[in-house]
Amino acid sequence: MAQSAQQTGTIARSAAVVSVAVLCSRVLGLAREQAFAILFGAGYVIDAFVVAFRIPNMLRDLFGEGALSAAFVAVFAGYNEKGEKETWRLASNVLVFFAVFLSILTLVGIFASEHIVRLLVQDDFIQVPGKVELTARLTAIMFPFLVLVSLASVVMGVLNTKGRFFVPAMASSFFNIGALLGGVSLALLLPRFDQPAIVGMAIGILIGGVLQLCCQLPTLYRAGFRFTPHLDLRDPGLRRILVLMMPAVIGLAPLQLNILINTYFASSLAEGTLSWVNYAFRLFWLPVGLFGVALSVATMPVVSRYAAQRDMPRLKETYVSSLTMAFCLGIPASVGLMILAGPIVRVVFQHGRFDVLATARTSEVLACYAVGLFAYIAVKIMVPVFYALDRPRYPVIGSFLTMLVNLVIILLIIDQLEHRALALSISGAMVANFVFLSVMLYRLMGGYPLAELLRGLGKVCLAALLMALWLYGLKQLLFPGGLTEDRLLLDLGAVAFCIASSAILYGLALQLLKLPEMNLLIQRLLRRRKEAPDPGGE
Repeated sequence: MAQSAQQTGTIARSAAVVSVAVLCSRVLGLAREQAFAILFGAGYVIDAFVVAFRIPNMLRDLFGEGALSAAFVAVFAGYNEKGEKETWRLASNVLVFFAVFLSILTLVGIFASEHIVRLLVQDDFIQVPGKVELTARLTAIMFPFLVLVSLASVVMGVLNTKGRFFVPAMASSFFNIGALLGGVSLALLLPRFDQPAIVGMAIGILIGGVLQLCCQLPTLYRAGFRFTPHLDLRDPGLRRILVLMMPAVIGLAPLQLNILINTYFASSLAEGTLSWVNYAFRLFWLPVGLFGVALSVATMPVVSRYAAQRDMPRLKETYVSSLTMAFCLGIPASVGLMILAGPIVRVVFQHGRFDVLATARTSEVLACYAVGLFAYIAVKIMVPVFYALDRPRYPVIGSFLTMLVNLVIILLIIDQLEHRALALSISGAMVANFVFLSVMLYRLMGGYPLAELLRGLGKVCLAALLMALWLYGLKQLLFPGGLTEDRLLLDLGAVAFCIASSAILYGLALQLLKLPEMNLLIQRLLRRRKEAPDPGGE
């Protein structure tokens, strides 16, 4: 158990490093969304932008940061034993191949942008004058983002394999800085030249993509990488990456199809629905990125090493400890977002053209997303374990299950719940995926300390219940007028107090309940604050 505690501490520390960088990115991402809300509100223009950005962004998740990143890391890590020359040669070959392949895909997407848009939306969207044409134009502008961010993900994979996490995790912050500053500047400038302001925000996405790639290059150079331009399609390393990508692409495809399904149904609802869903998802994604992604990145090397060593007892202990840590972070985040959805949306977005109606609708969507937040974070811990055990088909099956559950829930409740159905369907699909993967992993590993996991989960739920009662009481006391009064500064202070006080209460409750994972996480976070940041992310 001492070894398990040590590994849990290592994961917590690595997760804390990544969390700092991810937090910066998520905060900047929220600032970017705030700029959208202030300049454009929620309606015609943002609906068009959301659909347009969804197309290259979906392909990025599918081919770039998803399948490509996972396959590249798996192969590249093995090449370290062959010497630096072969390692860097593989990296160069992969960069050239995907730069060429994705550039061709981008050109096809640009020329077919209007046809693609018409496939994604229903007649209600198409019949609005000029909406399809604007969406197609924005799509064509943002399609090259696919190339930039995919190359950035390869570089990130190289640096993570070399034990450098901080700079790659900060790369998305540079994307948000470029998209925010470049996009807002151009949005204010372009109308003087009779161009839509939203076009400036689309160009800002490309500026952010360039920064996301370039900010990692100095660290890559210091790691020893030297680019050698060549393209060898017979390279066994490249072929191995492409082979490994196939099941990952198949596994990710249903998740991307969920996005398309929800976009399609949202386009048939009231104008602004796509905007409400997008703004809510930004807030939902903050704890997912902060907790889920960080824990996943930190857990993967440990479980991969134990799987390679066939050390099943330590693998089980590490998995249970990591999943408990995911629960102790994800469950209170779910509770907090459900209770404080309205006040949070108000203080973050209700400025400029973002009105009270948009706040009400966005907060309803956010509360529905929050239902499945804990499952979303937990799944990010579970999937790397399947890949470490060389059983990728189970996450693939789970992905298809999520697509089926998502579609069924939408069809059953969309007429009654409208925009809320789009978020509830995702939450239901995530919970179904979590249950399925839990059962499969338990069977695959020949069981794991289930009693220990349930004991930890019970402590988390008890502390979360106490926190929920506290938050509900505070909400009734601090927000008596709902969200209609113009009291932004008071609401901001009240939201900050609610979050801080509930976090302290929750943490104290877990301390009294003696949950070891929470204690280790707090210790690592406090220790990290005392340490000087490592610019190389070592």
